[in-house]
Amino acid sequence: MNVDTDRPDFLLVHGAWHGAWCWDRVRAALDADGWRSHAVDLPSANPPAGHRNGARPAGMLDDADAIRDSLRRIDGPVVVVAHSYGGVPTTEAIADAPNVARAVYLAGFQLDAGESMFTFLGGPVPNDGTGQAPPPEDARQTFYEDVPEADAERAVARLRPQCVRSFTEPVTTAGWRTVPSGYIVCDRDQALDPSRQRELATRAGSVHRLPSSHSPFLSMPGQLASLLGRIATSPLPAPPR
Repeated sequence: MNVDTDRPDFLLVHGAWHGAWCWDRVRAALDADGWRSHAVDLPSANPPAGHRNGARPAGMLDDADAIRDSLRRIDGPVVVVAHSYGGVPTTEAIADAPNVARAVYLAGFQLDAGESMFTFLGGPVPNDGTGQAPPPEDARQTFYEDVPEADAERAVARLRPQCVRSFTEPVTTAGWRTVPSGYIVCDRDQALDPSRQRELATRAGSVHRLPSSHSPFLSMPGQLASLLGRIATSPLPAPPR
């Protein structure tokens, strides 16, 4: 498929416990439609090679640095798509990234300065005693309720422990206040209640919906890719004042 060089690139940011692998099907669909895409591994769930046991685990601010590094490697404008927890470091990273054209939060935590994921949720911080949060025991139902069984089982097997600090470090700068943003509400989500998503979406310049669970990148990758393409080519919404 020929790539339209006048279009922006996509940078895809995964959520907690996941990795860049979760975007593979969406990237294939975007490629088929002529889009360039990139995916980043966040160190809070994917420690770099050579990471020593006992070394300080990566938190949200380290994830934001990884996103900034990815953005610096992309020439031209970028649409950053952030899923779930990935919205937190994305919000931090895009504030000072000159090539970000817009951000899209996919069932994502579009937090404001001073908020962390767990101050927004108001729940206890999971911890297995090592500073790591293990994947949820009910991950199959929570994340992949509408994903075919075999695909869901493969995804569950690839989940990794998540650094607790990533959930508790607050945002210092809300990039969506200066970067145009859109929000995709997942109407059948069992991980982040759609009512909380709609609350977060009031901070975005445009709101869209998918009839999916928490992980449309696996349950409906083609439909998600088509929606991202439409968002990327739509008029830019004004950032909130």
